[in-house]
Amino acid sequence: MTDVVTPEERSRIMAAVRSRDTAPEKSVRSLLHRMGYRFRLHRRDLPGCPDIVLPRFRLVIFVHGCFWHRHPGCGLARIPKTRVRFWTDKLEGNRARDLRNQAGLRDLGWSVLVVWECELRDMELLDDRIRDTLKARESEIG
Repeated sequence: MTDVVTPEERSRIMAAVRSRDTAPEKSVRSLLHRMGYRFRLHRRDLPGCPDIVLPRFRLVIFVHGCFWHRHPGCGLARIPKTRVRFWTDKLEGNRARDLRNQAGLRDLGWSVLVVWECELRDMELLDDRIRDTLKARESEIG
């Protein structure tokens, strides 16, 4: 199957895809701010340049798009019908890199929380999950 848009149009579409300050990331940041937490963004000195860093809790949060990071079992994580080999290699490479970065962070003593794009559909549940994670981190670090 061939692409339904021209290569130039596909290039324009893909160039518009952002890696930081995405709508899902901003939603999680807003939720954390409403909870009263302060955080840092995109710390380049940490593996994977985490989206959100809560130094007090030694916690990093990655806000992953289900498509780009291959959320297991999620309908948003399907492979495109064109250039299947390219997309499979690309997206599996993203997953492998994510796992390496998370392992590196854990080796440095950080906890990692991954928030998936589809989880933003239920903000109350996400709020509870983040609060539980922060409460657990607080008791771990004293």
